[in-house]
Amino acid sequence: MEQRVYIRFPEESDAAQLADIYVRNRELFGRFSPIAPDERYSEEQQLERIRKGRVDRAEDRRYSFVVCLKEDDQVIGDVSLSAVKRGVLQSCMIGYNLDERHSGKGYMTEAVKLAARYAFEELGLHRIVGEASPRNPGSIRVLEKAGFHREGISRSNLKINGVWEDHQVLALINPSGDV
Repeated sequence: MEQRVYIRFPEESDAAQLADIYVRNRELFGRFSPIAPDERYSEEQQLERIRKGRVDRAEDRRYSFVVCLKEDDQVIGDVSLSAVKRGVLQSCMIGYNLDERHSGKGYMTEAVKLAARYAFEELGLHRIVGEASPRNPGSIRVLEKAGFHREGISRSNLKINGVWEDHQVLALINPSGDV
């Protein structure tokens, strides 16, 4: 199947589109994410995230991308490789958000696969971990369709809206195996 989305590092000119996505999807993102109530909803906050992302990338800590539609270059979400660990681990975590208007079309699965390819081929990582709330089966499905395998439940893992919640842990191992 031909790729319908691509990922790239965010530019300052993306701040308004990203803020718009977060504002429009505030309720959805708030159900499953520990994002502070007013953390990512203004253009200024998105600009700061983009600038911080450059530093994080230079320091090999986090790699944030925007997800864009190939047909019109519209930003429809984001995906990030965070908590990069080197040495004997060579691992990271993956996280993502998609504008609800574009959900159910396989776009995020494509974006996750592209981010995983970047993690393995460009960063030389061995393992990527994804975690999703059992209350969010769509997110678990994205990871599974991207090749991640269930490893178990991380109990009382993340505080969302004041409640400690369990999360399904999934992982993807570098298929080349020689990292």
